[in-house]
Amino acid sequence: PRSDCIAAEQQCLSDSTCNATYRILENCALAKTRLLPLDHDSRVRCLNAELDLGNSSLLHCRCHRRMKRQEHCLRIFWTVHSSMTDGYFNLETSPYENPANEEHWKADYNKLAALLSGKDCSQLAGDATNPCLKATHVCNLSKKCVRLRTDYASICTRGAGSEDTCDRRKCHRGLRNFFEKVPEDFTKRILFCPCQDELCGERRRKTIVPDCSFQYNTKPNCLWLLDSCLEDHICKSRLADFQQNCQPADASPEGCSQHSHAACLQAYMGMIGTPMTPNYVSNSSVEISLWCTCESSGNQKEKCDQILGMFENNKCL
Repeated sequence: PRSDCIAAEQQCLSDSTCNATYRILENCALAKTRLLPLDHDSRVRCLNAELDLGNSSLLHCRCHRRMKRQEHCLRIFWTVHSSMTDGYFNLETSPYENPANEEHWKADYNKLAALLSGKDCSQLAGDATNPCLKATHVCNLSKKCVRLRTDYASICTRGAGSEDTCDRRKCHRGLRNFFEKVPEDFTKRILFCPCQDELCGERRRKTIVPDCSFQYNTKPNCLWLLDSCLEDHICKSRLADFQQNCQPADASPEGCSQHSHAACLQAYMGMIGTPMTPNYVSNSSVEISLWCTCESSGNQKEKCDQILGMFENNKCL
């Protein structure tokens, strides 16, 4: 199994040759972050430093979605892989470990759902026709689920609809906390609950409190949204994971090049709580999108359409 990047970094720093190579890569990544143009010799030096790592554990390390010090781990990954991502929109390598190799909780969703069905049905009117409401009721029976859901809901509804008082950054952090720390048995049911009517659909659409986390007063250009994502280690990593796991493929029965629809859904959930947070676009369909437009994209219209199309017309997703 691959080592995590924090352990790999410690191992590298204790070796003088690896340490020197890593320091070069740190300077390369820093220059890239600050958008400083590198001359030809500097680019060659950066590329050679990456190649010098050869088969070191640092070059092959990965991070876990739910690990402590996740941002530190991701910073190390992008330091080592900075020269590989010269393409404007070409994040082919996900920094995250394959979900199949990650530890999963023994979730008690079914046990709590059974407990719920034994309660007085008059309290739960509408559960049968509103699976989103039922999923919320089951979440309320789990201390962790209800606490983290209440946390993000209270942050994201403060001054909803007003640019001045909605703290989008805090709202996004609360959303990421919920989707990272609550077992997927709960989060998937709340986010992907099947609806037959608009009331249920509206509840599903408001799962991630769109007024604060998703919608601006005016739609920004999707290229601006991408730029702000690439400046953020977590967003950039989640986007790379999404691109890898939600790449459409006609030949696959599931429509996914990785042959795993479940991995794509998990990668999609990872985008929530980042600058590129997606959401349902209405209460009457399962269409999802980013809150952005490709109008006024000039000669980059094709790239802009590609970004939007990953979410709007993606058969794998």
